[in-house]
Amino acid sequence: MFRNATLEFYGIKTSPIKEIINPELPAVEVAGGAADVVFLLEDNSYLHFAFVTGRRHKNAMQKCAGYDLRLYERDGRLIQTVLIYTAEVKRKPKGLKIGSLEYNPNIILMGNYDGNTIFSELEAKLISGQELTDVDLLNLVLLPLMKHTMPRRELAENTIRLAQKIPNETKRDACIAAAYAFTSKHLNEADRLKLLEVLRMCDVLERYVDGRIDEKVNEKANEIAKNQLRDKFPLDMVIRHTGLDMKTVKRLKAEVDRE
Repeated sequence: MFRNATLEFYGIKTSPIKEIINPELPAVEVAGGAADVVFLLEDNSYLHFAFVTGRRHKNAMQKCAGYDLRLYERDGRLIQTVLIYTAEVKRKPKGLKIGSLEYNPNIILMGNYDGNTIFSELEAKLISGQELTDVDLLNLVLLPLMKHTMPRRELAENTIRLAQKIPNETKRDACIAAAYAFTSKHLNEADRLKLLEVLRMCDVLERYVDGRIDEKVNEKANEIAKNQLRDKFPLDMVIRHTGLDMKTVKRLKAEVDRE
């Protein structure tokens, strides 16, 4: 979807994106467990996106540096790295200077972008039938990471609903999937489950969610519910946090009581 996209809106100048590549380096723990995406650019270099949540940002620079070194060792291509910090990070982190080795990736602070205004502009465009530009699509995908007055899960839900208005099916599906993928890395388990329920209402999810995934999600919801019941959470609060019905929560409570 972003084959011809540029990042100039975010202050980053690169060659146009050519394709996404498989960045798997199993021996490396990347930026605090956050999502990493690597693109091959038209000039045959790499563009490495690392999405860093505020509560895990302290060691992100070191981990990304190690990741890039191993990626260069594997493929021998020049790498331009962009660290995208969620809105909780207020100050731009410094690069690394450790003796003869220096590492200075590009930094984007999503807290510098007004999510309220951008959401309203995108909504107005889609309602009026205007086609979204490449920058608009990037903003839509990254919107849940920006500064906003809504809680992140609520903003992610509204972003996904907004993306459903995109006429082009390929772009619509890609935006919904990407918004969920990036946002889910920065939510707790209960909010992630609620967001998944919103995704179930999107046609795109029918291709990704089958009985096995549903079973896995339900197992996670049950696990969260049991932990909350052990901590004496009220039943209605457990239902609100997990999306489970009263009958299921009562059954889980009986199991917890027997422990």
